[in-house]
This record gives sequence, structure tokens and C-alpha cells, in this order.
Amino acid sequence: MSYSPPTAEQVFALRVNAGIDGLAQSDRFAAASPDMVEAIVDGIGQFAAGEFAPLARVGDTEGAKLVDGKVRLPAGYAEAYRAYVEQGWNAISGAEEFGGQGLPFSLAVCVLENLGAANMGFSLLPMLTVGAIDAIEKHGSEGQKAMYLAHLVSGKWPGTMNLTEPQAGSDVGALRTTATPTADGKYLIKGTKIFITWGEHELAENIIHLVLARTPGAPAGSRGISLFIVPRFHVNADGSLGAKNDVKAASLEHKLGIHASPTCVMSFGDNDACIGELIGAENEGLKCMFTMMNSARINVGAQGVQVAEAALQRASAYARDRVQSARAGSADKVPVAIIEHPDVRRMLLRMRALTEGTRALLYYTCGQVDRGTLGDTAAAARADVLVPLIKAWGTDVGCEVASLGVQIHGGMGFIEETGAAQHYRDARITPIYEGTNGIQAADLVTRKFGLQGGAVLLALLNDVVREAASQPALAALATDCIGIAEWMASTASLDDKLAGSVPFLTMCAVAVAGWQLLLQAKAAESDGSVLAKTKPVIASYFIDHLVSEASGLKASATAGAGLLYALDAETLAG
Repeated sequence: MSYSPPTAEQVFALRVNAGIDGLAQSDRFAAASPDMVEAIVDGIGQFAAGEFAPLARVGDTEGAKLVDGKVRLPAGYAEAYRAYVEQGWNAISGAEEFGGQGLPFSLAVCVLENLGAANMGFSLLPMLTVGAIDAIEKHGSEGQKAMYLAHLVSGKWPGTMNLTEPQAGSDVGALRTTATPTADGKYLIKGTKIFITWGEHELAENIIHLVLARTPGAPAGSRGISLFIVPRFHVNADGSLGAKNDVKAASLEHKLGIHASPTCVMSFGDNDACIGELIGAENEGLKCMFTMMNSARINVGAQGVQVAEAALQRASAYARDRVQSARAGSADKVPVAIIEHPDVRRMLLRMRALTEGTRALLYYTCGQVDRGTLGDTAAAARADVLVPLIKAWGTDVGCEVASLGVQIHGGMGFIEETGAAQHYRDARITPIYEGTNGIQAADLVTRKFGLQGGAVLLALLNDVVREAASQPALAALATDCIGIAEWMASTASLDDKLAGSVPFLTMCAVAVAGWQLLLQAKAAESDGSVLAKTKPVIASYFIDHLVSEASGLKASATAGAGLLYALDAETLAG
């Protein structure tokens, strides 16, 4: 099946939810005119459909392979990535001083949305480069910026994030990779990292690894980790490439999905000759890591939209073409396309409402990030609160929509040749990496709720209550969220907060997404396109069905932790 870019939906979300027209009123983003935005969204949609989508099937069936120490991708991948770099798609939001176009982050996310919907595994290559750019731009020295940023911004040199170790998953403070100072001010890096996305490949001449490691005498735990730049090839003072660094892919992980993305076990310093450069000060790696992961978490949430869009398109096409059974109650008993049957329509409408609701939340989050970049501290704080919502709920939605896509295909959905199963397999990693969804929920009820004593989250929810006055169910959901937040702040123990954190996050995310869909429905009234017909229906379904479901989570969010510990660990595990 070919990928059909949802250009009108994306432009509409950029305009209504990200508020990109308002961003273009600033000097920094003045180039993001309506014509420019439409040209970029249309252009990347056509590029993704023409270059990335045709490789999705072979990427899944053949995947990445480690051959003689080198990672090989199927035919066509190198050419497609070269075209991506040469056409400037990686540089959309990069700083102009390093060759970027200086456009809003919202547009860069739209680029990745199209690439990921067309070919999710492949899109992880440019997605992870974002974290490397952010970390070096915010924490690197002037020399490091000059050495690396232009190549990273263009995409000529992609970047990776090397955090996880066999004994140090979510608890990065348990890492054992070491960084020993050398006489010339650099460091010898030694250790093993696992689950490193696109850690090795031949699509680019160099790869810039960002590696968390511990220096001699560093404090224990997360307070003692530092961040280092470790290039695959050393870079000479004139910018040319030198000898290969002592870093390699020791093996590739065999995964459920995203087979086109080489997930590597990376070995640093097998010959005690892996050279790295410190970013920032020693023991400040945690701060740098959060810089790396913030945009990455948004873009993982965007993967929920990507896989949902792809699964929706495939299921819709199948439902229009598959003829089976007469419509219930029909007089002539003539078989009809399954899209005419009520339950199939229910699933398709649910898939569409979830996809469009998540997209609305995604671009609302991106718009707040962009306003923060312009100096709006309130927007920056709101973006911090929205990040766990879009990452966790967005990826949960991707899994649900992909599962519904399999269901609409019936037995054929369980057969690999139809392609529906690939979306389901690809989607399942998204609630796990870049911080599991449970970690996102814990972050919401602790660190994010702690921003300004809870005022940031409460202001967001009060905005939903005020602007959703015409929709009692939506206003009631947001009001319940406020009540739960106040309970968590006043009387709930830490265990009680964490026990209710996942349902609470879902409630908050659905409330904000419903609000943003409501804004779309209002804006569509004067749109003059098919959106004027579809948006009110989608928003109504979302509020009537998904909001009511989320409201039912209140009891779970406030149940406390008592029942979770009613059985000891041995009894619980059976």
C-alpha cells in the first residue's frame, strides 16, 4: 500500500494547535509564512511517499544485518537518505549559523511525522540526531559546536544517544562505562551500551555518538555521570575525517519490529583507544541527558501519530475494498464492503478520532516549545508538563490504533503479507523507549507536578475547563483531573501518587486532546473545505466516547497503593 500524506490535516493542526501563524509574527520565525508552511508540509509528504514508503516492506522483511563488522541496510536506503540530506529536510529547524533554516520546531516534527508514517524504522535515523544537536548546541563548547553542528544539522553526520547498559536501563545512574582523562584534555572511553538505535551503519560517512560515562572518583549514582562526544571517525582540525575511533557494533538486537532500524550493542574501547570529548562539566551528564531526551520524547509521541496514521490508511483502504456479508437488516441480502457494517465503522471512527486527537495534542505541545524558544517562560513550563502526556498517551494510542487496524483486516490482519501486522509490531516499542510510559506518568505526578507548586499543570487544566464550557463531559473530565491533582498534592502518599499516575496521565492527556480537537472543530466551521464536515464529527465522537472512557479512570487514579501491596512479592509472582 502506498502512503498518502495527510497534508491538509497537518497544515490545519499546525495552524490551529501549534499556532504557527502567530509564531511567524516573531522575527525569529518570520520565514514561516502560510505559503512556506504549506510548501514544506506538501514537499516532505511527497518526499516521504516517494522515497521512504517504497522501502518500508523490504526494510521489515530483510532488515538490517551485521556483516563482517559492518551494518548493511537493504538496497535503496543509502540513496533515500542521501536525497533526504541533499534536499535539506534535516535542517528545517536547525540554527542558521550552522546551515539550518531556523524554522519552528513544529515544522521539523511534521517532517518526521511524514517520514515515520511512511517508514517508521528508517525515520529513527534522523529522529535520534535531534538529541545530539540539542545537547551540543546547549552544552557544548564553541569549538565543539564549530566542529560538529553543521554536519549534524544537515544530517550528513547523524547522531546517536548511548545511555543504556545491561545492568543500567531506566536507572542510568547504575552505568559502568568509564571515561579516563588523558594528557591532552580528552578521555578514554571504555564500556558497553545496548539498545543503541542506528548505532552503526554505512548510510553516512561519520556517526556522532553521545555517550554517558563515569569519570574516576565520580559520585555514585546519577550525580556522577558525564556526557561525551565519541565520533566513529576522528575529526581533524580542518574538519576532514581521520582514523577510525575504537568503537564498533558488537551485535544487532533481534526485535519484534522496526527491523529497518539497526539496534546495536556498541562496544567502546576494546583496544583501550576510544577517544571522547567531555560536553559541559564533569558530573553534569544528567542535565545534558534531559536536554537530549526532551525533544526525543516528543518525537516518540509523534511516532504514535505516525503509526496510527499508517494503520488507519491501510485499514480504511481494506474496509472499502473488502466485500463480505449483507448489511444487517437489508432486504436484498447483497454483500457490501465491510465499511458499511456498524462495528467496522465504529473501529474506523475510533481510529480516526484517536489519530487526529493525538496529532492535535502533538502540535499543541510543539507550539508551546516554539513559544518557549521565543522567550515565553509560561509556554516553556507548559511544554514541560505536556511532554509526558504526548509521549505516553501518544504511544498508547499508536498501539491501540495499530491493533484495531489488524482487527479490521480480520484473519488477513494476522498474515504478514497484508502489512497490518507490521504496524502493530513496530508500534509496540514506542511505550518502552525514551523512558517507559510508567516513567512518564511518574514524572508527571512528581517532577512535572512540582513545577511552580503545581500551578503549571493546574493552569493547563483550568484552561480546558474554561474553554470547554459548551461540552459538559469534557469540562467534567478536566475538573476531575484538577481534583485528583489536588488530592495528590495534599494527602496522597508517594506510593499512592505513583499507583494512580498512569490513569491520571491518561485522563489529563484525553482532556487536553479533546480541548484541542474542539478548537479544530470550531476553526473548521469557516475552513471551506471537507474539514468543515469531518472535524465536528470527529470531535463529537472523541468527546462522547473517549472522554467518557477516560472519566471512568477516576476511581483507579485515586484508589491508592494499598491493594498493589496486599500480596507479598513471592505470592504475587506465583
